[in-house]
Amino acid sequence: MNAVPENAGAEPGRVTTPERAGPGAPQGPPRQRDAGAETPERPAPEREAPEREAPEREVSARRIADRVLSCPDVAGLSRGPFGVVATYLPGGLVPGVAVRDDAIEVDIVARYGRPLPEIADLVRDVIGDLAGGRRVDVTIADVVTDDGGKKG
Repeated sequence: MNAVPENAGAEPGRVTTPERAGPGAPQGPPRQRDAGAETPERPAPEREAPEREAPEREVSARRIADRVLSCPDVAGLSRGPFGVVATYLPGGLVPGVAVRDDAIEVDIVARYGRPLPEIADLVRDVIGDLAGGRRVDVTIADVVTDDGGKKG
């Protein structure tokens, strides 16, 4: 087994490909070609720009968070028990809102007083038009009182 990679010493951005062996094949070191260059056998793959999806998620996640926080029965957003409920964006994240292809997950901290299923329904109603046909899952991670949970 050879510990040196085949393309060791190649220029960055170039891929080393061995020449085909056989009669009439040129002899010498492997030739180099641009990594994204088209070849007659296989055209360069078309790449979708990741920028197209990120702004949509950013706007949706931020708008969803703003609307959820505007509900009087919501004291805040939670990242969930393992801190994974968030939408990660370039330069930051939106905690408590996870925008996925098939669903939107919202983890909230509810204010004590109203029945919890009603609060979850209210959150679904408030962000329904931003969901884009996706399922909306609301998790109530905690419940607090108006005095910060302290009993007098």
